[in-house]
Amino acid sequence: MFLKQYYLGCLAHASYLVADERTKQAIVVDPQRDVEQYLQDAAAAGYTIKYVALTHFHADFLAGHIELRNRAGAEIVMGSRAQAEFAVRHVNENDVLDLGDVQIRILETPGHTPEGISLLVFDRTRSADVPQAVLTGDTLFIGDVGRPDLLASIGVTADELADMLYDSLRKLRDLPEPTLVYPAHGAGSMCGKNLSKETVSTIGEQRKFNYALQPMSREDFKKLVTADQPEAPDYFVYDAIKNRQERPDLATTLQTSLKPLSVDEVVLLKNQGAQLVDVREAADFAGAHFAGSINIGLKGKYATWCGSILNHDQPIVVIADAESEEEAVMRLGRIGFDNVVGYLRDGMAALESRPELIRKQPRITAAALADLRHDSPAPFILDVRAEKEWNGGHLAGSVNIPLTHLVDRIDEVPAERSVVIHCEGGYRSAIGASLLAAHGRTNVTDLVGGIKAWLASQLPVESDGEPVLACTAGCSK
Repeated sequence: MFLKQYYLGCLAHASYLVADERTKQAIVVDPQRDVEQYLQDAAAAGYTIKYVALTHFHADFLAGHIELRNRAGAEIVMGSRAQAEFAVRHVNENDVLDLGDVQIRILETPGHTPEGISLLVFDRTRSADVPQAVLTGDTLFIGDVGRPDLLASIGVTADELADMLYDSLRKLRDLPEPTLVYPAHGAGSMCGKNLSKETVSTIGEQRKFNYALQPMSREDFKKLVTADQPEAPDYFVYDAIKNRQERPDLATTLQTSLKPLSVDEVVLLKNQGAQLVDVREAADFAGAHFAGSINIGLKGKYATWCGSILNHDQPIVVIADAESEEEAVMRLGRIGFDNVVGYLRDGMAALESRPELIRKQPRITAAALADLRHDSPAPFILDVRAEKEWNGGHLAGSVNIPLTHLVDRIDEVPAERSVVIHCEGGYRSAIGASLLAAHGRTNVTDLVGGIKAWLASQLPVESDGEPVLACTAGCSK
């Protein structure tokens, strides 16, 4: 048996290639949309990709099942409750996908979604009865389980899904202890709340350490699994629906999206409602940027924040450094944002003769902000972290508006007073400052390094109204 995990850090997403070395038959499970790596690895080893399986309709990315069907002729496999526009081989409990000495046996494991399945992988040269691994999709993670409250499955309540999840986890818990556990996500995914940085475990380890696999009543489990879940980005429902649909593959959309645009073309598109997304780092954006553009840097959770901030129905124009345009567009394609109409040819260099289109973003250090807080009036401190982060420690007198709600709550940010915006380390506040600027605010300054820089400067924060001693630079707060 050959089994390879592909881990995509920016989406905390794991996919798999499983093959039989004797027959050279293979299956790809939960692929990302850019499928070149699976095709290259299969070709190098002489494998034929016979199947492409989705453990469920993913909400956080657009899967590559259409791409592998089109390019490799793979048959799409999903659970019996999956309803899709494209042809699917529906599988039920204990159905087998036979690759030769390697067999894939289906476990129906609904709960994160109704159609969820897990794939037991048997290498019959070792044992026909004891599985080598189980690919658990979003049902069982390392240290966590798939959340039942994403509303990705229309017509099924979180309570109903939590009921299903309780039963599915007991089924997985009863597998042999040495069985390797390979989930579809790791730390950083919003499909759960406590995912480990590890990307593989065993059933035995998860029985010991995974909170959701401990003995408890059904009602206690349902309360526990739905508590304290992070807010899901708006694009999750959109992607869950797109994954059900017949659609153009990524190669087709890139042909139209990777179009160089002149400055005048970008201005025209902007005036017609296009969204300009500048994917450079915050410091470069602050130095000079296209008026009205939104800064969402490639060196961060770019796709997730693009999905949270941008509209999938309005045209998008990318502004990037040379050689970064294709990556920026392709990563938008991974979340189904195929509405990119092009990129600014030559990037910001194209604006050298158009100074009227250039804006700058003021920035401030923690020490300088500490001095400004003694002024009258003091600046309005806007904290765009999540509420849970803010409760853990914040600047005295600051106001918390999570970034995903900033545009909707923009009236709470004073227009007549200077504003300093910050987050944990500076990535989200750069997005927030650019959003405010795009909505006409000219009084916003971004705190360099966020609250981490504030704490590293030994400056005080408070929690629930009580002062908190400043942390050192290595503090985990």
